Amino acid sequence: MKSIYIALTVVVLGATHLAAQAAQDVYVRIPAEGTKNPLEGDADAVKAGMGAYRVRCADCHGMDARGIRGPDITQVWARGRTDAALFGTIRHGVPNTEMPAFPAPRTSDMDIWRVLAYLKTMATPVAEASRGNGAVGERVFATNCLACHRVNGRGGRLGPDLSRIGVARTRAHMARQIRGSVPDFRTGYEPVVLTTPGGQEIQGVKKNEDLFSVQIMDTRERIQGYLREDLQGVTNVKISAMPTFGAEKLSDAELDDLLAYLTALQGPEPQAANENR
Repeated sequence: MKSIYIALTVVVLGATHLAAQAAQDVYVRIPAEGTKNPLEGDADAVKAGMGAYRVRCADCHGMDARGIRGPDITQVWARGRTDAALFGTIRHGVPNTEMPAFPAPRTSDMDIWRVLAYLKTMATPVAEASRGNGAVGERVFATNCLACHRVNGRGGRLGPDLSRIGVARTRAHMARQIRGSVPDFRTGYEPVVLTTPGGQEIQGVKKNEDLFSVQIMDTRERIQGYLREDLQGVTNVKISAMPTFGAEKLSDAELDDLLAYLTALQGPEPQAANENR
């Protein structure tokens, strides 16, 4: 009987110790700006972070962290983001994007630091060479891009909002897309042509559809819904709605200026705070 009592005592004490460790691991404190990842370079943390990343992040960011639906995150440090800011992005997510929040207690502070420790092992060590004049590039953007793309609440809506494009895409990828070698059919911006029974063609980008209807934004930025039975045809266009800007439309110098402007568009920094949430 005494041995059973001792065994139960050991089990209870062990469980209490594990619970205390778990509680310590779950504490929620947004680190102050300038805080370094306490687990950077820790082999066990990197290994644990790799497992967590592959389960919870790779579907969007890719196994190599270079982006699928989500952005390339191998260059975030090279572009000036800090450990504390990245911690805040993971904890709170990014509003109006596919990036969700990872709140406690399901995701502890240490869980986030482990993922960041793993990502740091894949980070690009040196930022891409800076070329071009961002101020001039902003004027190039206003002339060629603003009619379709919004930045910080200003511009058109036919194309994606580019307020965070500097985080979401590499300079090289943006250059290829502007020159037309990388078509981008992001959900909600696929080009489509609707044909009415009278033969009129209505061009726009597809916003939603089901078996019975299709919703588009037309070239005048009006959201319009149509029943399929009232249309002669719905044609998904295989060429991007974004025009190609070859050297005859945009010189290499202008492209460098535009890219300098776009890579600087990184959205608002997540707010860091010292108080417990």
